Amino acid sequence: MSGLTLKGLRKAYGAAQVIKGVDLEILPEEFVVFVGPSGCGKSTLLRMIAGLESISGGDLFIGGRRVNDVDASQRGIAMVFQSYALYPHMTVRENMGFALKFAGASKTEITAKVDAAAAILGLGALMDRKPRDLSGGQRQRVAIGRAIVREPQVFLFDEPLSNLDAELRVHMRIEIARLHQDLKATIIYVTHDQIEAMTLADKIVVLREGRVEQTGSPLKLYDDPDNIFVAGFIGSPKMNFLSARVQGGRLVLPELADQSLPLPALQQALPEGAQVTLGLRPDVFKRGGSASLSLTIEIVEQLGGETFAYARVGGSAQIMTIAVEDGRALRPGQALVASFDPARALLFDTDGQRLR
Repeated sequence: MSGLTLKGLRKAYGAAQVIKGVDLEILPEEFVVFVGPSGCGKSTLLRMIAGLESISGGDLFIGGRRVNDVDASQRGIAMVFQSYALYPHMTVRENMGFALKFAGASKTEITAKVDAAAAILGLGALMDRKPRDLSGGQRQRVAIGRAIVREPQVFLFDEPLSNLDAELRVHMRIEIARLHQDLKATIIYVTHDQIEAMTLADKIVVLREGRVEQTGSPLKLYDDPDNIFVAGFIGSPKMNFLSARVQGGRLVLPELADQSLPLPALQQALPEGAQVTLGLRPDVFKRGGSASLSLTIEIVEQLGGETFAYARVGGSAQIMTIAVEDGRALRPGQALVASFDPARALLFDTDGQRLR
């Protein structure tokens, strides 16, 4: 499998800049996930790698070879789309082997490669069925099998699970993770679902408005985001953000009736009166923490193995999401003292950049 290098990659449609100078290194056999809100450019960037969109500037290397002007069919990539794009009049076997047949491969080679891919994906019993006789998950496995038989240098997945129901999405995430382990493949995967990104990726690339905000392992981005955008995008439920000011060596929270908290340890000293944003993930709240917030529960979300309380201070508009230990007895209207370790709090400046 080959790695990829993106150097200053740009894409423009007339005067509109869509991809604004992306620099990225993807290692051989790495599973990289592009995430970001709708319109951030993640699918456009994937299509540029695939050769389905022209490159307006910068350089793209696959396996050390510059491929800016190389036809899509010659780049050594295979792409799995959101829509299954199967030929309805062909069987599973015929769909999986079509690209090889079109390339002039022998019947023996086609049969061997299709059977090997079918064994990996558990499609052996379905080979003579047509797409109309398959479930959504089975169709997506056929689409993946069609990519496998081409033995590409790089697999590209463009939101492949978005058409599936919740149970099938979980199942297919496991299938794709297992596929990566079995094939030792280089995979680039686009999704808007940050849970898919967290569970599948070796490395996540967070995009916003055509630029890379941060790259890193899932837990690195979760624990140590560079800015307030990444902090809010990675994690479910999302991080709580509170306006705060530095006063007397503590953080005062105007949105929570001027409750105050210890100031987290930072490498840089914050001046008196500095305005900051405090970030607290729902899962930082644990019994015995040296800092605490006094709240009133509005809604309790019972998920069986975990409980989330949505709580506020008095009549304030600020709702806090709190993961509660042993919270089955909680009810709306109850008082809640949410304790946490101040060392797990994150601070951001007025530009949204992380204070460390």
